[in-house]
Amino acid sequence: MKTDRITIEVDAEAAHAYRAASDEERRKIDSLLNLQLRRATRSQVSLKTYMDEISRRAQERGLTPDILESLLGISPGACSTRTA
Repeated sequence: MKTDRITIEVDAEAAHAYRAASDEERRKIDSLLNLQLRRATRSQVSLKTYMDEISRRAQERGLTPDILESLLGISPGACSTRTA
């Protein structure tokens, strides 16, 4: 498959985690982002609705903000939507 390079903006912690990942981990992340971007842009559903659906499915499968932060290697509370 022919690929093309794009640039996206992410927060500093996500950028650091990506840069710190092994080549194999980065290829996996790239593939996942490619798939999600294609799905999001082909859909008639709004990006917010699409992201909400991804979030709902992840939560149904047991993903919590704490687990996500641990997987991404970011500061506790960064993925939380909880209010104080």
